[in-house]
Amino acid sequence: MHRELPVTQKLLIAVRVSPRGSRSEIVGVKDGRLRIKTTAPPADGNANKDVIRQLAKAFKVPPSRVALKKGATGRNKTFLIDSPQVVPDWVREVVPGGGSPGPGS
Repeated sequence: MHRELPVTQKLLIAVRVSPRGSRSEIVGVKDGRLRIKTTAPPADGNANKDVIRQLAKAFKVPPSRVALKKGATGRNKTFLIDSPQVVPDWVREVVPGGGSPGPGS
């Protein structure tokens, strides 16, 4: 299930990435981080690009509105979603405040 958001909202999402998986998919939430598997290897940022693509699809935004803010070379990463069109239910488990940041975010 998804819910609508004001188009000016931004979300920071904590993610744990597993590269070289058998499938590229959003697996779920564990320890306050969204778990994402990708078939791409971590070399040359390919895994990051695939995760950006998956997040863009989940939030119904173009990939250009998903930015890697922290953790470019590690498995634990933080992504910024700019003006998501929808918010999946799992967001409240990985975003402080449940995906409802204050004014001016």
